[in-house]
Amino acid sequence: MLSSLSTGMEMADMAWEMKCREEDMAQRALENERRAIDDARRSVDEKSQQLKTISHQSAFIAGFSMVVMVEISIPSDLNSVLMIIFAVTNSSVVAIMLIAMLNATWTLVAILRYDCVKREVPFNEFWRKRCESDFIFALKAFSYGVPLFMCVLAQIGWVIFWGHEAWSVASSLVSAIAVCTIVMWFAHTDRKWSEFLMKPDAKLLSSLPGFGEK
Repeated sequence: MLSSLSTGMEMADMAWEMKCREEDMAQRALENERRAIDDARRSVDEKSQQLKTISHQSAFIAGFSMVVMVEISIPSDLNSVLMIIFAVTNSSVVAIMLIAMLNATWTLVAILRYDCVKREVPFNEFWRKRCESDFIFALKAFSYGVPLFMCVLAQIGWVIFWGHEAWSVASSLVSAIAVCTIVMWFAHTDRKWSEFLMKPDAKLLSSLPGFGEK
C-alpha cells in the first residue's frame, strides 16, 4: 500500500516537473520570438533613419540648386561659355541628387514593407540581397553631388557679379572658398567615411586614421 502510494507520488512529481519544463520551454520560445521581433524592428528603424537622412539631404541640395537656376539673374552680356558650364553643372547637381533621393526613398518604402512578425527571411539577408546595393548607389550619388554642388558655388560668383566693379576680386574669393571646401571634403570627410559607409564588411576602428596604430 505504502509502496503504491510512494510510486504514485513519484509519478505525480515527474508529471509536474514535465509540465513545468514544458511551460518553461514555451515561455522561453515566446521570449525568443519577442526578442527576434524587437531585433527586426530595431534593424528596420536603423536602416530607415539612414535612408531618410540621405533622402532629405539630397532633396535639400537638389531644391537649392533648382532655386538657384530659376531665381538667379543672368546678365545679358554674360560669357556664353561660362553660362553653358554653369547650366550644365547646376543641372548635374539636381540630377545626381534626385537619383540619390529617389533610390533612398524607394529603398525606404521597400524595407517598411518588411514583416517583422512573420520574417519569411531574416532582415539582414533581405537587406543584403535586395536593398544594400541601392543604399550604396544612393550614398555614392550623394557623395558625388556634394563636390559638384561646390563647383556651382565656385561659378555662381562669376555669374551674379558679372559686369560690376571689382567683380573679378569678389568672384575669385567665392571660388577660393568653394575650392577650399572641396579640398576639405576630399581630404577629410570623404577620405575618412566613404569606405566605412559603403563597405558592409568594414571594421569599426581599422578604417579610421590613427586607430590600430601603435
